[in-house]
Amino acid sequence: MSIRIPALLLGVAAVASLATGCGGADDGKTVTVNIGYQSKTINTVTAGTLLRDRGTFEAELAELGKTKGLTYKVEWKDFAAGPPLTAQMLAGQVDIGSMGDAPILVNGSKTRDHADVKSELIAVTGYNLRGSLNQIVVPTDSKAATITDLRGEIVSTSVGSAAHGMLATGLSAAGMTLDDVKLLGQDPAVGASALQGDQVAALAQFVPWPQKLVYDGKAKLLYDGGSAGIPTFHAVVASERFGTDNPDIVTAFLTAVRKTTDYLNQNPLAAAQRVAEITGLPAEVVYLYNGPNGLVSFDPTIKPQQVDALGKLLPFLKSLGALADLDLGEFVDDRYVRAVYGADYDTARASVAAAAPLTGTDAACGGMVDGIPTASEVWFADTPTTMVARTPTCLLRQIAATGATVRAAYVPDHGTGIRLFAATATWVSDPAVGPDDRLLPFATRVGAQQYAAAHPGVTVIDYQAALKAR
Repeated sequence: MSIRIPALLLGVAAVASLATGCGGADDGKTVTVNIGYQSKTINTVTAGTLLRDRGTFEAELAELGKTKGLTYKVEWKDFAAGPPLTAQMLAGQVDIGSMGDAPILVNGSKTRDHADVKSELIAVTGYNLRGSLNQIVVPTDSKAATITDLRGEIVSTSVGSAAHGMLATGLSAAGMTLDDVKLLGQDPAVGASALQGDQVAALAQFVPWPQKLVYDGKAKLLYDGGSAGIPTFHAVVASERFGTDNPDIVTAFLTAVRKTTDYLNQNPLAAAQRVAEITGLPAEVVYLYNGPNGLVSFDPTIKPQQVDALGKLLPFLKSLGALADLDLGEFVDDRYVRAVYGADYDTARASVAAAAPLTGTDAACGGMVDGIPTASEVWFADTPTTMVARTPTCLLRQIAATGATVRAAYVPDHGTGIRLFAATATWVSDPAVGPDDRLLPFATRVGAQQYAAAHPGVTVIDYQAALKAR
């Protein structure tokens, strides 16, 4: 197995000196709070990009300042990934930050022996209980049909990330190991370029890179991380000492995170468009992840399934030498987010229901769409809202009947329910089912072929054929 460890991963361990947490009174009256975030990691937007844009944290601090007789100044620090953010936390330059589950474990391990900067996981931003935020894509003309076809091939991933763990898990399920591929450690953007330049056979990455490449017509989905059923998520970490010294600031931050989460869940299309404007990512891709029935569920509460997932990820990261052991019972601390929710916390923590399910009236087939598993959605060009459908078949009827240009259409994979772009799905026509259900989308061609093999008379078709067969 050939691995190149990215400088970003090594950089965490290379911080030579540690400083006292920088949050504090600059002149006795002004307190600076340093927030680290990743602007293009769209499942942390409620603790980063969208939170910053809406000024919600600053508003909370302004109210706090009235009672404290202080002025608060927020310094926002944008990072490309979790490891450099952790390096800055080690240096005492970030008080609160957000990152993915694997970098969070590294963060906790690297900071745990330094009282000045020791961190704790205090809230979640976005999650997917299946693990479908991590996926493997290949070029559109690749002959690879399953993960076993990557044997001996070069695969790009971020070493030490949850996507790396997903690759290892997927290979193991197929009777292979990481030694059966040539692993190339690259940052997501670099790996995406390598895939487009035919320098690698596959890209194993996290949100939003796989589906951005799919949307751009540069790749197709080979393997969905949800196949392993291990949750993946992004979360918020904070300096434990900073929280002890400034619990009201941490509580204000998580109050702002909750308000931003509520805004996103109540206004998903507007939120996706604004995040797209800020980040330069296609709004259609952001909405795939962050919209109703999207791949990301936004909820600040820390759920038992997420902590269990960290426990499963920890041994993998230890095997890479990325971290030492970490006591999750000590590292995970929900006291701040519990205070934000009050008596509602345990109920919210236990719920995994979609916060923003698709609802509305099906214009093509009739009837209400109310969070049903087959609910689908289309975003026509030059329209301020989207339209919903009870089933993917009904969605195709809407598109054909309207004749308008489609920005994006979203359907659930027939087997797993994960949200897909209708135009890049593989479809099957099943004449044995009802007329409103006979066109079924699949995330991969293999999935469609497996369904066809088990259902005589089924035809595997592409999107254009499905539109005509509606």
